[in-house]
Amino acid sequence: MLAANLYKRNQGRLTRQLTAVGLLLFVYFGAWALSHGALADIHYYKSIEIDGVEKQIENQALNTFIHLGIPVILASAGTWVVYRIVNYPRFADFLISVEAEMDKVSWSSWPELWRSTAVVIVTMVLLAIVLLSFDVFWHWFFELIKFNRIGN
Repeated sequence: MLAANLYKRNQGRLTRQLTAVGLLLFVYFGAWALSHGALADIHYYKSIEIDGVEKQIENQALNTFIHLGIPVILASAGTWVVYRIVNYPRFADFLISVEAEMDKVSWSSWPELWRSTAVVIVTMVLLAIVLLSFDVFWHWFFELIKFNRIGN
């Protein structure tokens, strides 16, 4: 886990980079949420005596470390873990295989994609209309035979 070398440096590069970016976004958003959420309400005070009166003042150094330092440390550790994960041999081989399989996929052209999307949307609208008509029919039928009023 402490090695810094890259496993199969030039293979599966795009997939590994995109996986790392996705994981890093997760780590950095978590660190940001931690600093603005759970750690935002923590404030430490120190007691000092001024003219015989004990006063509580905010411990700026400790509060800054808690609000900023801990999330930065966690984000740094998370960055290292993500770097090691995408270079872990078994996971890197999996990502290399994923990229090789994605290269074999035949992707639709834009016109075909738009036609397929239109077919799906029209089919869903027609299905919604059919289900609405069934619902209206059965509601009307049960009102006609006064089935809904039996319990009353």
